[in-house]
Amino acid sequence: MSQGTEAIWTGDGLFAALVQHSFDAIISKDLHGTVRTWNPAAERIFGWSTDEIIGKPIRLIIPEDRQGEEDRILERIKAGELVPKFETIRQHRSGKPVHVAITIAPLRDRTSNIVGASKIAHDCSEAFEARIRLEESEQQFRTLANSIPQLAWIADSDGYIFWYNERWYDYTGSNFDEMQGWGWTRVHHPDHVQRVRERIQQSWDSGQEWEDVFPLRRHDGDYRWFLSRAKPIFGRDGKVWRWFGTNTDITAQMQNEEQIRLLMGELSHRAKNMITVVQALVSRTVDRKYSESLANRLQALARNQDILTKRNWKGTPIGELIISQLAAVSDLLWKRIDVKGDLDFFVVPSAAETIGLAIHELTTNATKYGALSGSTGGITIRVSVDVSRKELAIEWREFGGPPVVKPSNVGFGTVMIDRNPRFAIGAEVEIEYLAPGLVWRLTAPLDRVAIPEA
Repeated sequence: MSQGTEAIWTGDGLFAALVQHSFDAIISKDLHGTVRTWNPAAERIFGWSTDEIIGKPIRLIIPEDRQGEEDRILERIKAGELVPKFETIRQHRSGKPVHVAITIAPLRDRTSNIVGASKIAHDCSEAFEARIRLEESEQQFRTLANSIPQLAWIADSDGYIFWYNERWYDYTGSNFDEMQGWGWTRVHHPDHVQRVRERIQQSWDSGQEWEDVFPLRRHDGDYRWFLSRAKPIFGRDGKVWRWFGTNTDITAQMQNEEQIRLLMGELSHRAKNMITVVQALVSRTVDRKYSESLANRLQALARNQDILTKRNWKGTPIGELIISQLAAVSDLLWKRIDVKGDLDFFVVPSAAETIGLAIHELTTNATKYGALSGSTGGITIRVSVDVSRKELAIEWREFGGPPVVKPSNVGFGTVMIDRNPRFAIGAEVEIEYLAPGLVWRLTAPLDRVAIPEA
């Protein structure tokens, strides 16, 4: 070997220092593939010490199924070609595969003759494993997204949709070129699309979760109703990075609810007809005084039924219930009758029936004997919900009426405002016959009157 060629293999000065301290494996070999130099990084990456590998074929670190790569590399080097960076697999001394990115260049002596090759190998095992995990994660996501029954999509921070799952395309019969961006508006019903655009734009602008119900056109031209939601995904900077949305077909559910609503309406209609028949029978059977009293109570039951039927017997706001039972004196509402407090609190049907009948009896008594029997008296009804004590409280307070006298006997009306609430909803009832007017207080446990949380 000439002195010039030897200098190429050994190197000197600054170059040699760079080779020694490089994080990448820097290797040189001759035209037969025999290793001539081997830096410390090569020892770390491939597990062979310099003394063990110098003079040995480079093929020791090449897996059996990739030996052809070395043949092609040597051919290109002999032709004076640079082999640009490519990713491949080499082999650690232990037999473990090592993922590397390799660049190879011809080595020339001082007379420009090609005498070998230099190789830089970067260990990219961690990056490769991270990429594999990312690919696996993406594959899992796609499998999941394509398996769920909902139509699903992803939009950027501005609401530009750049991905749909397969169910979206199967349902709409569209393709990505048609749907990307704001293309989804093509499958919206023309009567709803403007409203939907405005509402979803508010979410894009505010970063708030979005929910809406609207019809989407199926591939055959029919429209079906969907409950649609979009949730913002925030980046590390706290700003919206992506939006993930789903559309759930609720057509069958809406049809079932409509059918139930019609059935409930029919049942309510028949029940009210039955109440009318009972009223007619009562009016022909007992004297007028008792028939009017019973008829009014039946009407109170009918009003309770109406308000519960309107909400599919899922409960009713306490304020709406109270006001419905004040129908006979509705002209005095907000004038001589004030209803205030937690009026939006929902009560279960059983509680609504009990409280509604009690309010009816109190109203009847007030118009006959109490604050509403004259022209100056009034009533204040206050509703309060104490979450910490888990209680619903209703206070009926009369004022400005004739002197109050405690009844000498217990009639049916007293049963409805006192005993019935105690038995039906576990309430505590307090009745005070004060000089300014009657005071009735009901305190009921929330677990007996409140709509259970979903």
